[in-house]
Amino acid sequence: MKKLGRVLILFFALILVLTGCAQSQRSADEKLTQITLALDYTPNTNHTGLYVAQSKGYFKKYGLKVKFIQPPQNGPEGLIGAGKAQFGVSYQDVMAGVITGKNKQPITAIAALVQHNTSGIMSRKADNITRPKDMTNKRYATWGLPIEQAIIKEVVDQDGGNYKKIKLVPSNFNDEVAGLKSKKIDSIWVYEGWAVQNAKIQNYPVNYFAFRDVNPTFDYYTPVLVGNNTYMKQHPQVTRKLVRAVSQGYAYAAKHPQASADILKAANPELKKGKSGALVDASQQYLSKQYIADAKQFGYIDAGRWNKFYTWLNEHKLVKGQLTKNQGFTNKYLPKEK
Repeated sequence: MKKLGRVLILFFALILVLTGCAQSQRSADEKLTQITLALDYTPNTNHTGLYVAQSKGYFKKYGLKVKFIQPPQNGPEGLIGAGKAQFGVSYQDVMAGVITGKNKQPITAIAALVQHNTSGIMSRKADNITRPKDMTNKRYATWGLPIEQAIIKEVVDQDGGNYKKIKLVPSNFNDEVAGLKSKKIDSIWVYEGWAVQNAKIQNYPVNYFAFRDVNPTFDYYTPVLVGNNTYMKQHPQVTRKLVRAVSQGYAYAAKHPQASADILKAANPELKKGKSGALVDASQQYLSKQYIADAKQFGYIDAGRWNKFYTWLNEHKLVKGQLTKNQGFTNKYLPKEK
């Protein structure tokens, strides 16, 4: 009986300890600042640094509890502007259309997640579309967006081609490689870190040229971390802590591509299915070199490059109203360089 009594005492003592630990953990979690961050798309290697920051405890280290949410069909900008998500992921070209006009959204880019525009045109190798003018008399898969089509017109005509002779085909391809394989299109706008890597994995020969190599005006920032203006004004220290944690996440991903790819896949099991795992690994090997690239630090936005693209949009009347100098971005929340 004495032995049984000692066992019961130890058992209840253990329960009290565990209960105390659970309460302590809940208390600690309650002290964390709650943040909602809206992604721009389903999780992919553009977001790896965010998932690394979550997995490695960088957010928690700075007193933050961050929840990632999927965007509505029309993108996350309205959600962030309305304050339903304090932060999120967007693109400089998309932002141009929502930070001007009567219904402009109060959002600002606070860090570049990828330092350069890694998008361009991919086509079948056999068709010899190696530069913009070669798109003439061919079929291009378009999203039907004014800025997108204006960029295509600029690079094609500038290269000596004829944009008017390009057949525009509505783009409804979730897999760009499959779109080219179907032979319903001849060229498609893609991101090198995903679609071109996908073509390599499938051993499907393609040609690719980058917009930034054709015309530096189109070396704009895509994607970027954005925040709600009112929230950031009211909570500047929280914003700085978030950016610091995100910076550390992407710095880790830049140095450890495979480990960070594994973190992304662990958080999103659907990325492990079929050939997706191999694609994530290949994409991460490419993108890890692009997060910081030639910038002086992660997240830095060059005013000259930002303004050059927005000046071009103004000149071509592609936005409602006028985009002003340095509108839509700031570097003030980035960690100070050591």
